[in-house]
Amino acid sequence: MAEFAIIGSGSWGTALARILERNGHEISMWDRDTKHLAAMTKDRTNEKYLPGFNFSDNIKIDGDLASATGSKDGIIFAVPSHGVREVLKKIPKVDPKTAVISVAKGIENDTLLRVTEILAEKYAPEKIAVLSGPSHAEEVCQDVPTAVVVASQNHDTAQWFQQSLMSSTFRIYTHQDVVGVELGGALKNVVAVAAGMIDGAGGGDNTKAALLTRALSEITRLGTKLGSDSLTFAGLSGMGDLIVTCMSRHSRNRYLGEQIGKGKTLEHTLSEMVMVAEGVKTTKSAYQLAQKYDVEVPIISEVYNVLFNTKDPKQAMFDLMTRAAKFEDWG
Repeated sequence: MAEFAIIGSGSWGTALARILERNGHEISMWDRDTKHLAAMTKDRTNEKYLPGFNFSDNIKIDGDLASATGSKDGIIFAVPSHGVREVLKKIPKVDPKTAVISVAKGIENDTLLRVTEILAEKYAPEKIAVLSGPSHAEEVCQDVPTAVVVASQNHDTAQWFQQSLMSSTFRIYTHQDVVGVELGGALKNVVAVAAGMIDGAGGGDNTKAALLTRALSEITRLGTKLGSDSLTFAGLSGMGDLIVTCMSRHSRNRYLGEQIGKGKTLEHTLSEMVMVAEGVKTTKSAYQLAQKYDVEVPIISEVYNVLFNTKDPKQAMFDLMTRAAKFEDWG
C-alpha cells in the first residue's frame, strides 16, 4: 500500500483516485477550488466534472496543499497543463523519495515546455513519469477495458506507477520515450479540434480517416525532430489516443471543434464549456514549435488559423485538400 496525492479534482483526477483506492492505496485529493472540494466532501461524488460516480470515504479531500502533498509516495498532477507551474510553486517541500506523474495533456504556452519538463524544475528527472493513452474518465469509471502507457526515463519509476494503478480493467504498459508519449498525448488534442471542425462543417467518415492518418504523419515529423522515437506514435499515446479523442462523444476537444465548425466563435464555445479543452492552448504551442524547428504541419497550421486568425473551417478544409499534389511520404 502506498500514499498518493492527487493534484486536481477534475474528471481524470477523480477517476484515478477511484482506481488507486480500489487497489488499496491511501489518497488525498487537492484542488484550489475550495467550494468544489466542500461539495465533494459532503456528497462523496464529483457532480461538476464526473457526475454519477460515488467515491469511498477512504479518499480524503484536503484543501491544504502542504498537507495533501507532504510525505507522499506518489503525486499525480491532474490539473490542466497551463496550471501546473502555478501549483508547483506553491508546494512547500519536496521529498526526494516521492515519485511524480503527469496526466495532463498539453504544452505550456510561451515556454513551449512539456509538463514533465516543468516538473523537472522541482523534482529529480528519474522520479518523473507521464501517463497517456486512450482513456476517457467516464469509461474508466464504468470499468470499460482500457489500456494506457506510463513513460519515464527511469524504468523503476514507470514500473512502480504501473503496479500501483493497473487493474483487471485498466491495463498499463511501460515505456522510456517520455518525449514521444507526452507529445502524442498533447498533440492529439489539436487534431481532435480539427476532427470536430470536420463534424461541424459537414465532412464525412472519409474526411475523418484522412485527417487521422495525415495528422499522425505530422505528429511523427514534429516528435522525431524533438527527439522521440517515430514508432512511439504508432502506439497507445499516438494512434490510440488519436482514435478515441477524434471519434468519441466524450471528447471535449472534438466537441469544441464541432461547435466552431458549425459557425460558433471560439470565445462563445469556451464560455459554454465546464471542462478545459487543452487543445486550444496546445494548438498555439504546437504551431510555434513547428515554426521553431522548421517542421511542415499543414493540419496544425490550419487549426491555428481557424482558432486564432478567424479563418473559416470550410476554407481551411478546402485549402488542405487543394495543396500541391505529393507522394505519400511517412514522417
